[in-house]
Amino acid sequence: MTTPAPDRLTLPADFTLTAGPLVGHRILITGASRGLGRAIALACALAGAQTLLLARDVRALEAVADAIAAQNGLEPVLIPFNLEGATVADYENLGDLLQTQFGQLEGLVLNAGMLGELSPMANYDPVIWARVFQVNVHSNFLLTKTCLPLLNAAARASLLLVSSAVGRRGRAYWGAYAASKFAVEGMMQVLADELADTSAIRVNSVNPGRCRTRMRAQAYPAEDATRLPLPEDLAPAFAYLLSPAASEFHARQLDLQ
Repeated sequence: MTTPAPDRLTLPADFTLTAGPLVGHRILITGASRGLGRAIALACALAGAQTLLLARDVRALEAVADAIAAQNGLEPVLIPFNLEGATVADYENLGDLLQTQFGQLEGLVLNAGMLGELSPMANYDPVIWARVFQVNVHSNFLLTKTCLPLLNAAARASLLLVSSAVGRRGRAYWGAYAASKFAVEGMMQVLADELADTSAIRVNSVNPGRCRTRMRAQAYPAEDATRLPLPEDLAPAFAYLLSPAASEFHARQLDLQ
């Protein structure tokens, strides 16, 4: 499989969330308690999806649930789950629970991520390196493995991995975060190639670009955040890629800016 150079995604003019493009879809979103994950959850719910919100902060998840309910009356499913600390058995138990309660998923957004430290490679803390890879890579693999039977059970499904510009071209001092995002891109390509002729699951990676989030503030503390797009500005693109309207997108590296 030859993966083309990243493409900038432009939403079709006739795509609107309120038209209900995700009605009947069950979509699981990781890192859904704040930032981009929260915005994606709200956008998907506005588009009619039943959202399954996974994060470790229960109170923050409940706040997102309240916002979704106030938005259009839909009640999301909350999944308190620690991606860093969970065991393989925990992921297997989660899969069993999802299978029992839902039977299938039409969408999976692997959004949760950890920045780690910005440091020269020679000085990088090995423990932090391992933690970043656990959250950014290993948890994505384990959750993908857990959810593949559920995605395959749907007539069509979409899996989105959230990437970064530093996962496509390395940059000094970005250490484990950049290396882990390279791994995410590789995971997308491998899985997309495996599923291309055997499944109705579409697999793509998405680089949101500059965005007003807590992680961005950690990476660029001196930056004027008011000049950055809000997560809510970028979230409709994820809803689009999860919808049947984006059926031609598979094995693509996509940029939102």
